[in-house]
Amino acid sequence: MRSDRQRLILAGLASVTLGLAPFAPEPHVVGKIRWVAGGAVGMGAMDWGDLLLHGAPWAWLLFELALVVRDRLRPPADAPPSP
Repeated sequence: MRSDRQRLILAGLASVTLGLAPFAPEPHVVGKIRWVAGGAVGMGAMDWGDLLLHGAPWAWLLFELALVVRDRLRPPADAPPSP
């Protein structure tokens, strides 16, 4: 089983590379989000799929962060029950 740190590093690396590629003139996912925020006028199925694929690493990173926070807030299994 991977540690929290390994899972976060892998998800973060995927987000920075695949989630932001191509990097110039602006990250691709940023342009797609701006397009959607502007009303998504003229977006086709390929554009939506592109947004999904470039956004997936970011969703994975958020999911992994949520798991880490949940695990750190959860009391240990061997702790006595609180009154």
